[in-house]
Amino acid sequence: MNTIQQQIEALRHELREHNYNYYVLDNATISDYEFDIKLKELQELEAKHPEFFDANSPTQRVGGEVTKNFETIPHEHRMYSLDNSYSKDDLLDWEARIKKIIEGDIQYTCELKYDGASISLTYEDGKLVKAVTRGDGFQGDNVTANVKTIKSVPLQLKGDFPEKFDIRGEIVLPFEGFNKMNEERIEIGEEPYRNPRNTASGSLKLQDSAEVAKRPLECLLYNITANKLDIKSQFESLEKARQWGFKVPKAAKLVNSIKEVLEFIDFWNTERHKLPYETDGVVIKINSLQQQEELGYTAKSPRWAMAYKFKAEQVSTRLNGITYQVGRTGAITPVANLEPVDLAGTTVKRASLHNADQIEKLDIRVGDEVYVEKGGEIIPKILGVDLTKRPLNSQPTKYITHCPECHAELVRQEGEAQHYCPNYNGCKPQIIGRIQHFISRKAMDIEGLGGETVALLVNEGLINNYSDLYELTKEEVIPLERMAEKSADNLIQGIKKSITIPFERVLYALGIRYVGETVAKKLAKHYKSIDAMIDATEEELVNVDEIGVKIAESILAFFSSKENIFIINRLKQFGVQLEMSAEELMGKTNILEGQTIVISGVFESISRNELKKLIEDNGGKVSSSISSKTSYIVAGDNMGPSKKEKAINLGIELINEYEFLQKLN
Repeated sequence: MNTIQQQIEALRHELREHNYNYYVLDNATISDYEFDIKLKELQELEAKHPEFFDANSPTQRVGGEVTKNFETIPHEHRMYSLDNSYSKDDLLDWEARIKKIIEGDIQYTCELKYDGASISLTYEDGKLVKAVTRGDGFQGDNVTANVKTIKSVPLQLKGDFPEKFDIRGEIVLPFEGFNKMNEERIEIGEEPYRNPRNTASGSLKLQDSAEVAKRPLECLLYNITANKLDIKSQFESLEKARQWGFKVPKAAKLVNSIKEVLEFIDFWNTERHKLPYETDGVVIKINSLQQQEELGYTAKSPRWAMAYKFKAEQVSTRLNGITYQVGRTGAITPVANLEPVDLAGTTVKRASLHNADQIEKLDIRVGDEVYVEKGGEIIPKILGVDLTKRPLNSQPTKYITHCPECHAELVRQEGEAQHYCPNYNGCKPQIIGRIQHFISRKAMDIEGLGGETVALLVNEGLINNYSDLYELTKEEVIPLERMAEKSADNLIQGIKKSITIPFERVLYALGIRYVGETVAKKLAKHYKSIDAMIDATEEELVNVDEIGVKIAESILAFFSSKENIFIINRLKQFGVQLEMSAEELMGKTNILEGQTIVISGVFESISRNELKKLIEDNGGKVSSSISSKTSYIVAGDNMGPSKKEKAINLGIELINEYEFLQKLN
């Protein structure tokens, strides 16, 4: 290595250390002036010697890269959302569910829940290679250039780190920096930002990374994810992350009982107001990573974690009126139009009233003074009425009888909470809503086409159902409002590209009532094609794992419509994937069909997730608890003694991982 390169590397190393001391440890070792002099020296050397360029050099933090469109990329490890709890009883119920699956002592890691923008950082050989927003949990936006400008995000790690891993955290805007930004905006006559969370989230999507660099964002990390980690617990993972150079909040605490969890919550419920960041609760995780693996996940959340939300802020305001919205399934949602009021950092003007029963139960009337809360600090909801302020001429609310859009008479099926508009093919909001669902990220993910454009296309008479999208031409869409040639090209290309979306997501995109992502996956795996599903009887559908009578009836009703069958046949003609591809079917059999299998313990040759996938790919069902319905148990090392005893008492066979793999061959 020549002396210039050595000089550059030495300066980079020194500046990284100063940066770490200042932004992560809050312990500056040199003055800002000295830091800037050294940074300038490095910039000059790098400019003269571009052959020694390093994308993760401290000089790259100043930004300057402009991103017009943020690329959507999949997460290698899904980013799940957390189940929420609001009381001691919720946590005790969670503990009881855990103890049915986990034997022996359980420790919990308690961490503060910071209110910011979720981010996933990927490191390879100690260098930051990718920063992706949470998105829908399966895929997010690549915001690497912007995240590199955040000083508390290490570009180069230190110590003994894994070869490749993801680390998840929250990008936050401290109150001090937020207030300073607002002072500057007010001074130049601009509208101040509403709250730190939304400002932090919006910062990640600024096109010019030099602008992001000006914002005092911080990144607080809390979860490491990788295929193989030499770490045994969540608490240990936080310690390791600190050693590698990440900013990990020190509030985290290891406890031995729910009683201690509640003490942690009580302490921080008041102490959080002294913190420099916004917090909205506490996240409780099972500490042992082995126990986490054993507990696994539901369709949406890890079973081994729970978010306890601090009590939401509550205000009162006047109800000015009630309007009614029509959803894509025809469901009617009453909406309260409120006198604007500040609540948890945002101005609230509307709140959901849910359904007719809720309005009747609370006896909500126009003109009432109502109590409003942000449920989980996200969706405003009305909790009740201040009857002492009710106007004398007040009249009870009469729920509408006809659709506010197409005027069809509403129906309400027995046992249903909501009223529905039955005009499936003639009610415009339903048509628009179904197409908006079809193009959405978790469904067909059509790039270049948003909800507003869908509404324009329907209102202009260019499309009337989602199969019409595939006949659109560039010439037809260019005259639309705010549509330039490039955006028209992107829209048509996005539609063409969507024909590669796999069958399970197309099935979800069709918008069959009650068929969400998880149900669509189960049905796609079982039937493998839309034609096989169309031919299925109610009895056959109910026999599919997790499909009940309600879902089966909805599927049959959907396929009994001649218009829906016509649309499906058109989608086939356009090449949309309405059956599983040969690649998807490869390695998938029905060998384990009808079998319920429990996985327990630690395995040598295969991970628990790989075992689970093999069982599901071959038609089996994975269960977390042993019962008389269990076909057999794939048992590894450290299987709990009481689980083993229960299996023996029920006469359930225990096999090891190699015997299981033998069964598949």
